[in-house]
Amino acid sequence: MRRRVLQSTIAAVTVAVVLLGFPLAFLVAQLVRENEVSALEARAAGLARSVDFRIEEGIPLTARMLEVAVGGDGALEATVVVSAPGGAQFQAGPPIEGRYVSVVTESANGANITLYVSWWDVFWISARVIALVVVAAVVAFGAGIAMAIWQANRLAAPLVYLAASAEQLGSGQVRPQLRPSGVEEIDLVAAELARSADRMAGRLAAERQFGADASHQLRTPLTALSMRLEEIALATQEPEVREEARISLEQVERLVTVVDDLLARSRRAQGGTTEAVVLADVLRQQREEWAPAYAAAERRLVFEIDPDVQVLATPGALAQVIATLLENSLKHGGGTTTVRSRPSGTSGAVVVEVADEGAGVPDDLAPRIFEREVTSGAGTGLGLALARDLASADGGRLELAQRRPAVFALFLAGVPASLAPDVVLPRGSMISPRTDRRWR
Repeated sequence: MRRRVLQSTIAAVTVAVVLLGFPLAFLVAQLVRENEVSALEARAAGLARSVDFRIEEGIPLTARMLEVAVGGDGALEATVVVSAPGGAQFQAGPPIEGRYVSVVTESANGANITLYVSWWDVFWISARVIALVVVAAVVAFGAGIAMAIWQANRLAAPLVYLAASAEQLGSGQVRPQLRPSGVEEIDLVAAELARSADRMAGRLAAERQFGADASHQLRTPLTALSMRLEEIALATQEPEVREEARISLEQVERLVTVVDDLLARSRRAQGGTTEAVVLADVLRQQREEWAPAYAAAERRLVFEIDPDVQVLATPGALAQVIATLLENSLKHGGGTTTVRSRPSGTSGAVVVEVADEGAGVPDDLAPRIFEREVTSGAGTGLGLALARDLASADGGRLELAQRRPAVFALFLAGVPASLAPDVVLPRGSMISPRTDRRWR
């Protein structure tokens, strides 16, 4: 597409320059020549009036009186020849050699005034004007190419970005980040892609919930059946019965393995790991984990979370990001650490802010705080970089919203209203994170 836009724009500019530039140069050259000839005629007419005045007043005619029509000071230098009525001839100005342009005028008293200018002088004036037109055409051509490149990039870059977002969606990233491009048609496609991502996220969450429920519901009776068969095998002394119990137990274990394999294969085929998660469940787990550490440091840990907020995220990754922010606040912050959630915009997104009352982030560290191995000296410099990568993997975004005091903002995709859990997801509790402690 970029090549086609460039080719079409360059072709249009070339046609415009050829059809307008060349005729314009020719017309301007002709106009300049006519202006110079008109200026010569005006000089000749002025000199004719001066000659008539001298003849009528009886003032002798001299060659010096012709110097006013010779030119110079920006005007073309001309050779002036005046033939008086009595036959006397007067001449002034430099001699003209080679081709020339002449203007002849006769005064009212019969004096002939002739002005000669070099043809090359007139030609070079016209050539300078043509050169200016050519330069203007080249500048216009260059501006057209620059505009074509800018327009091609403006149209092609959002399409490449949209293709990358579609590739993320196809690879399992159910909430790709989509930025407006300013091109209405491309933004419409991006909006539809975002809506498709929301619907896919809801369906994936529903399928995972169903798979987890089905697996649990199947494992429970299978486990009970296995225990019953083991009891039968231990309680009976009949070899035939014990053999049948052993064979049945192997079949049950094989069935459990098949259920596990089918569930794992379904998860791999779906791609991605984002789920519809109750945000309060994740933060409640983190509060239980970090409250003792904050109490030991004689600091408060406050949570202001809407219990009904649901987001699309990977439970383990979301817990790891929150834990990293709480650990960072405990090490580098001060005072009360507050974790709060609030809606962001009209798209249903949710922002989780982790703020404290400490000295904040130094100005020299703030622009690079999420880079790997960048630290104030009290850590490895990997925690925030890893947290940002985990947030991006789920289609979220982790930013430093405020330097002093430090406020970190985690932007998460909310569950769209069109995918209400009571409609799309199975009835019952939402998917909650595991209760095991985070890995270190």
